[in-house]
Amino acid sequence: MSKKIAIGSDHAGVEYKAALVDFLINEGYEVKDFGPMSTDSVDYPDFAHPVASSVEDKECDLGILICGSANGVAITANKHQGIRAAIAWQNEIAALARQHNDANIVCIPARFIDLALAKNIVQTFVTTDFEGGRHANRVNKISCD
Repeated sequence: MSKKIAIGSDHAGVEYKAALVDFLINEGYEVKDFGPMSTDSVDYPDFAHPVASSVEDKECDLGILICGSANGVAITANKHQGIRAAIAWQNEIAALARQHNDANIVCIPARFIDLALAKNIVQTFVTTDFEGGRHANRVNKISCD
């Protein structure tokens, strides 16, 4: 069964988001797009919270958030107890975020990487598994609840 991916952005990431939705669908993933659908200025928490909630509630398996720097969406998503959102600007960081930190949302800095790299990062993120083992003990200490 393919993974269900939640995706959202702000106005700076909307073009990458649209391209990533197409990319993921072509790869066989089910995608839930939380918007926005235009480049009109928006507030990133309005889109990051629904993506994070859908992953936290297990409606979606993983999430992708895109904004200019990725900082705003990562900060917002990480307010959710069940979320481990990681900013990735290289494939290796995306892989380590999944393998060692069990990250469940990847945050893409659209103003700092090109679309080809963003697609590679997303591909790495959605196909890499958490290694568990010694990393599981550390991940289990992250939540404050």
